[in-house]
Amino acid sequence: MPIDLRLISHFHILSLRVTVVTTVTDFITNLSSHISASVKPHISTLIYSHIKYYFCPRFKKQLMNKISLVAILSIISLLASAQEKKFGLTLSGYVKTDAFYDTRQCSAANGLREGHFYLFPDNVLYDADSNDLNNNPAFNILSIQTRLTGNITGPDAFGAKTSGLIETEFYGTSDADISGFRLRHGFVKLNWEKTELLIGQTWHPMFPVEAFAQTLSVNTGSPFVPFSRNNQIRFAYKTGKFTTYATTWMQRDIASSGPDGTSTKYMRNSGLPGINLRTVAVMSEKIQFGLGADFKTLRPELKTAANYATDATISSYAGFGWVKFKSEKITSSLMATYAQNGTDMLMLGGYAVAQITDTLREFKTYTNLTTAAGFLDLGTNGPKWKYGVLFGFSKNLGADDNINGGAIYARGSNIDMLYRISPRVSCTVEKLTLGAEIEYTVAQYGTIQASGKVTNTSNVANIRVLLCAIYKF
Repeated sequence: MPIDLRLISHFHILSLRVTVVTTVTDFITNLSSHISASVKPHISTLIYSHIKYYFCPRFKKQLMNKISLVAILSIISLLASAQEKKFGLTLSGYVKTDAFYDTRQCSAANGLREGHFYLFPDNVLYDADSNDLNNNPAFNILSIQTRLTGNITGPDAFGAKTSGLIETEFYGTSDADISGFRLRHGFVKLNWEKTELLIGQTWHPMFPVEAFAQTLSVNTGSPFVPFSRNNQIRFAYKTGKFTTYATTWMQRDIASSGPDGTSTKYMRNSGLPGINLRTVAVMSEKIQFGLGADFKTLRPELKTAANYATDATISSYAGFGWVKFKSEKITSSLMATYAQNGTDMLMLGGYAVAQITDTLREFKTYTNLTTAAGFLDLGTNGPKWKYGVLFGFSKNLGADDNINGGAIYARGSNIDMLYRISPRVSCTVEKLTLGAEIEYTVAQYGTIQASGKVTNTSNVANIRVLLCAIYKF
């Protein structure tokens, strides 16, 4: 009787598949003792999906989705089980949606992410019939501030307590990347008895982490506060009530302007990191203050427009101080900042070409545009209802040297003064917060002079009404 070879082939394939499934099942059974109970149902589902996929290829797409889910759950489970080895991961964050209405246009040049990160209103822009084209309202709803934070703990190293933090959100790195996944914070810390070493990305040392404004808006009072996150190496030493910080830092998402637009390359090409020194004093449970100084250097060009090598740089200084008072019912924060070339901190100012010293080779010297800014934030500390108000002020102090070279690389170089009044109210029930905030911002636009100061000014105002919902976890 002839033997059907196809039957034998199918039998061997079936036997092989049964063997594979049995082997996978045995492996998962052994693995189950090392994973959490919450993940086991997903592992079982994955096994079943494997079997369906092996016999029924049409289940391929469903299987790939399950693999992704199980992979994520397995990673979290393994991290959680690693606590026995002194590792730990705590996840937190929030989902936030903002709906905001502006009475006037606020372009990408004067804000970020479709106006979500609001700075100041656009200047007047007349058409042929003298109609102000920017005197038109705008409305938007965005959830891009939603974020996820992972606090990491681990075993001691070098005689220090170790920890780390990863924080991400969907804010993107540019308007073209809106809703993109980006890194906010990512660092490791080593803590000894009196000293601390931080390596990674976190707030710029000029940002008042201990005393920032409690606004509902993501701008946190910008452009009246130095706002930026930077890659850095930070050393801290604590003695008594005082903690002194020494930081070297580099630009990342928020960078300086230059001949090729906004870029970190101007600082990178200088070959020097930024340097910051600051001191924070906690006088009591109610009062603390901080002060410090900052220094950075930019190299705007490696070669001139005439194709000659150049090593011209521009160095800038900044000084800042803040004080915070917190009682049972009220918290108040006050900060003042003096900043040269504050573009990379989302403040007014920048730098300009002071003079072209060689017209043939187009060699240049540069001068800083300096800004003074400050804010006062007052808020109640109620467990459910909270009320607050922000007052912000910024003033153009002009240039160090006259601007004779023409090119200006700055934010708001034609603004003499900015101010803002911003009341807010919020209600929190359990993990849910609903809030409302009004930002009344006035910019005094005018004509920039050779001194860097602005004259012949006129007020341009915008009212932003913001409603938000925040769900924390």
